[in-house]
Amino acid sequence: MPPLDDFKPFIVTGLALGGVYAMSGVGMVVLYRATGVLNLAFGATGALGALIAWDLIDHGLNQWLAFALAILSAGVLTFVYGLVIGPPLAQRDPLVKAVATLGLALILLGALDWTFPSNAAAARSLILPTTNWSYNIGFLDAYVNWTQIIAFGFGLLMTVAVGAFLRLTRLGTAMRALANDRELTATLGVPVRRVEAVAWLGSGLIAGIAGLLLSSLVALDPTTLTLLVISSIAATLIARLRSLPITLAAGIVVGVVDALITPILSLSDYRDMTPFVLAAVGLLFLARHRQVSVGRAIG
Repeated sequence: MPPLDDFKPFIVTGLALGGVYAMSGVGMVVLYRATGVLNLAFGATGALGALIAWDLIDHGLNQWLAFALAILSAGVLTFVYGLVIGPPLAQRDPLVKAVATLGLALILLGALDWTFPSNAAAARSLILPTTNWSYNIGFLDAYVNWTQIIAFGFGLLMTVAVGAFLRLTRLGTAMRALANDRELTATLGVPVRRVEAVAWLGSGLIAGIAGLLLSSLVALDPTTLTLLVISSIAATLIARLRSLPITLAAGIVVGVVDALITPILSLSDYRDMTPFVLAAVGLLFLARHRQVSVGRAIG
């Protein structure tokens, strides 16, 4: 076991990654509550946006314009998918809906890996302008840059903003109503297709932002960015695809634990298991708590 000081720098990395996982989880939860679709193509969509940004910048386009176009492309892709594929899947089982998005993820991964081969990932880098500044955190003896601060802050901001949107706006209320009873909501005159389209678009835009941040924090590689969805799904499962605050907390925990395992040589080879283990532990803990609560209520 390494000394305690060796873990300190990884706390900053873990919080930044946790912010991205949390933000991604929030995007997936909102889409699931509005459409019943667990979007397994979330990470691949973010990878598409990040690689488009890199290609545009490599051809001389202004950085910020490239970032905006990348986020927009991710949003448009999911929006079109929701318009074309969403309606035929509306009445299908959640598993069928998830498998349909898995097909999209595999198509995107194949196309991206053919266009931007993984073996050339080392030659690509998407460094956000905010990465150039860094500040030393004395008690952690680690440096933090603005990209890491923004990644963590976006997780918090997205959770608050989406929560407020769902509670305080008519469209957000319609999304929550769809999550409870789609057919009843439709009979009340709510434009279901329009609400679902907005949910797809919003989730895609969040995926684009997450892809840009993660590509700067980790690597600009199609496979790595596509697998972002695993840690995000772990956070959403712990939150039972319902609670945004729990999704935020779970995403941060997944990111920090995953980063802290890195300096432990005997466990570092098993880092990929971290999201699954934490999701299993979280679900078991929440299920136990629920059983105890129900037992007390019956008693």
